[in-house]
Amino acid sequence: MQRGRGQDRGGGRGGFRGGSRGGPPSGSTGGRGSPGPGYGGRGGYRGGDGGGFRGGDRGGYRGGGPGSSRGSDQSGFRGRGRGREPAGVFAPGQPANIDARVTDKSQDALVASLRSLKLSDTDLPGRPDFGTKGTPIKLRANFFPVRVPKGPLFEYDIALQPAASNKRLKRRIFQLAEETSEWRNAGMTGKVAHDHSAKLISCFKLPQPLEIKIAYTEEGEETAEKKRAPKQYVMAIKFIQPIETQALVNYLEGQPQYRGYDIMPIINALNLVLSMHPGRVLGGGVMVGRNKFFHPSPTAPPVPLGGGLEAWRGFYSSVRPAWKQLMVNVNVCTTAFYTPGNLAERLMEFLNASHGARPAAFVKGVRIRTTHLGYRKTVKTAAKVNARQYKFKAEGMGEVTVEQYFARKYNIKLKYPDLPLIDVGGQKTNYLPAELCIILENQPFKGKLLDEHTAAMITVACQPPNVNAREIVSRGIQELGFAQTASPLNAFGVSIGSEMTVVPGRILPAPSVRYAGGGPIAVDDRASWNLRGVRFTVGARLEKWAVLLIQDGNRRDEFAGTNDPELHNTLNGFMDMCKKSGMTVDNAKPMIAAAQLPPRTTDDPLRKRAIEKIRQALTALASKPKIVLVILSNGDRYIYSGLKHLCDVFLDVATVCVHAAKIRKERGQLQYFANVALKFNMKLGGVNHELGDQNMAWLTKEPTMLVGMDVTHPGAGTVRGTPSIAAVVASVDRRMAQYPASLRLQESRKEMITDLQAMMEERLKTFRDRPGNNKTLPTRILVYRDGVSEGQFETVLREEMPLIKKAFARFSTPQKRYNPKLTIVICAKRHHTRFFPTEAANAAGDGNPKPGTVVDRGVTAVYDYDFFLQAHGGLQGTTRPTHYYVVRDEIGIGADQLQGLTNDVSYTFARATKAVSLVSPAYYADLACERGRCYILSLLQGISDATATTTTGSGADEQEKEVMEEAKKMWRFEKSPNGVGGALKETMFYI
Repeated sequence: MQRGRGQDRGGGRGGFRGGSRGGPPSGSTGGRGSPGPGYGGRGGYRGGDGGGFRGGDRGGYRGGGPGSSRGSDQSGFRGRGRGREPAGVFAPGQPANIDARVTDKSQDALVASLRSLKLSDTDLPGRPDFGTKGTPIKLRANFFPVRVPKGPLFEYDIALQPAASNKRLKRRIFQLAEETSEWRNAGMTGKVAHDHSAKLISCFKLPQPLEIKIAYTEEGEETAEKKRAPKQYVMAIKFIQPIETQALVNYLEGQPQYRGYDIMPIINALNLVLSMHPGRVLGGGVMVGRNKFFHPSPTAPPVPLGGGLEAWRGFYSSVRPAWKQLMVNVNVCTTAFYTPGNLAERLMEFLNASHGARPAAFVKGVRIRTTHLGYRKTVKTAAKVNARQYKFKAEGMGEVTVEQYFARKYNIKLKYPDLPLIDVGGQKTNYLPAELCIILENQPFKGKLLDEHTAAMITVACQPPNVNAREIVSRGIQELGFAQTASPLNAFGVSIGSEMTVVPGRILPAPSVRYAGGGPIAVDDRASWNLRGVRFTVGARLEKWAVLLIQDGNRRDEFAGTNDPELHNTLNGFMDMCKKSGMTVDNAKPMIAAAQLPPRTTDDPLRKRAIEKIRQALTALASKPKIVLVILSNGDRYIYSGLKHLCDVFLDVATVCVHAAKIRKERGQLQYFANVALKFNMKLGGVNHELGDQNMAWLTKEPTMLVGMDVTHPGAGTVRGTPSIAAVVASVDRRMAQYPASLRLQESRKEMITDLQAMMEERLKTFRDRPGNNKTLPTRILVYRDGVSEGQFETVLREEMPLIKKAFARFSTPQKRYNPKLTIVICAKRHHTRFFPTEAANAAGDGNPKPGTVVDRGVTAVYDYDFFLQAHGGLQGTTRPTHYYVVRDEIGIGADQLQGLTNDVSYTFARATKAVSLVSPAYYADLACERGRCYILSLLQGISDATATTTTGSGADEQEKEVMEEAKKMWRFEKSPNGVGGALKETMFYI
């Protein structure tokens, strides 16, 4: 699912956005892929606007595809990257001086002056102060100074007659327009910027009225056998308004009256100016989305991913305001492109790469050139018939198959007549054999990546910080045209500095982490610790449990059966580890069942028959278990998702999944047992570890509830109208350990949470009714909200905050109004800000910032309350900090308190013995959303029982309703709007 969601999701918007958003956390001891199965889940690669993979502790690839072991080089997917350069600090010997604009403390004066401002309910709070705690350090940031043009700039709207809606078509029209004499005579060459669609920015006032006539020809049409008469377009360029730039300068200077000023029109105009050179058609570059640019380069050639695709490394560029300086944020990004060549051969590579891969997912939208006539077309879809099956009436031939037609008409004997035909028609169907189509060069793949692609992609995208930083300052600013002030930058008077900005940062100390009966445990310099010899803070009771063996054709790794002595030895070892870890383990042995699954078949891609076998095995147990240890045969995502759907929604039984190969492997087995015990303990209501008293002091001063919220959206390749999924999790105890969840289906791609009032009521009721809370409600509520894009911050205040307040009101009584203090912090991972330590002493071993690195000056908001925090130690590649942005602060948490608290709470993630990259409540909400995806997997895979998946026009709304109804049936909405009801509802079933 995409997200509006790593290590170098996030998330199509742009590059890979589907993103493996799941995956074990940084140093995860459990992980949903380890001991869980190989299900990566949030919609494939999530780079997108988010900039690369959401790997690191949040994702990455989670095990092979169905039936493949992770190490197998099935379909040639693994290990295809270039040779690795050793990781290290970027530019360690070069001078690094913090910008004077930051060191002169002038922003402190602004912060002090804004404290007295009265805010409305929809105003973002000002920064109360800057953080001071921690070890001061210097960091380079991937931001470059931009000289603001004097202005004014002139904005124009563009209208085409006849109208054109297709992006590719419009891009070609603009290319042809730039070659006309009218364009040159108006003085526009090299002096305007446009979006190839509807907006144009000029550095001088254009003559009015201005029309440009274009004789449209298709690119490459000169090689086609049949040439068509050019179609005529007229481009009308109409003046809209001047854009003054002085207001932006005043905003950057922090003038108080400009605090609420909307600078986005100026920023958008400057982004257009900066994108003009790298996005130009004649430069051979490819623009993906609005701000990612890819250029074929001998120094960074495409890397084959297998399965018909290859990875390109390019650059992201976006203008950003900072204190007293306009900046441009430049980052590396990686996107999958089609490998050029014969479509039939590429399609077969794709289909052979993974069980269940669908032809339409690969060919939809790809541009091709036909070999028999030379014309160019866009593929609409893949047919469900092949060249031997499809018959039509041909002139002079009568009824013939496609295979017969091409043999008689063109003397072409088809090599692959059994492959699906390709539909290149518009409104009408026009079938062609795939082998007569050549994939044109330079085409980004916009579909959903296979798991195998995602795994290979990570090896390409995850480069160490010194490599990425060097690419940015060399190839990046060169290809973007910044180094040479390429046209039209020079015409606008825009220039960009060549050195990364240097900002102050601090390294916050790790909190004290405690287990039962002992002092603080040793946390290493990568923010991790081990479980050796520790006992859980609160051990749960393991009783009435069961073990389910999944037998799915992987005899090498599976146990021989329920009576296998090795299985019983393994279970005894696991039970012993649970006891040593502080759990109370019932003497009764677990019930053991086995499910022999039917083999995979193409007519059952979701493996529903296999899930039915699992249901039969579980319901045949002598009694209903409280929790089931599921020993999987392999990493088949359909088995994992189907099993979670079955047990969570229908059987109301908690499950923990492990791989047979991993749990029976002697090397590291005790550590693996301990990792699995972590999940058992949390799902049974225990507490794995807690923070020391000093770190908990603020949280326990008065009743406080930590809340995590997230929304996840359907990505590429899903059924139109597939719902988004919202999750709200909240703490229920003083230890801030257990976070039960509320889940909801909601309107497709809606960012705000629709049913937030009811979800918050559920969380407050659970808190109040929790034993030990004495029927009290929290007096302070701190919300960490994930999944909100930058332009939606104020929408959270306008739409979500009133719903939260309404939930509070439901707990008011005639005697006492319930109105706790509410603070809302947005957590953003989908950004391109990266920090590079300037000295090895302040860097981790791989050259990344050390865990606990926080930045709140230099590249943060001018007026608002935000900071960047990297709480975790990186696993691979270049670590990404999380951007925390306060949009409401009734509690009044100062910068040091909030930064320290957020860092500390990142160490409480129950499934890991490491700090994680996203503060734990938000991370839990993310996992809960991910679990909800298991319940509607068929829709996310583009498979619907309710309706055809390609309807448009007036029937689209009706289809969306049908799809929502189908989703609700899978969710068992009528039984519980949460999907999960019964005993599981108030547990951390999703972890």
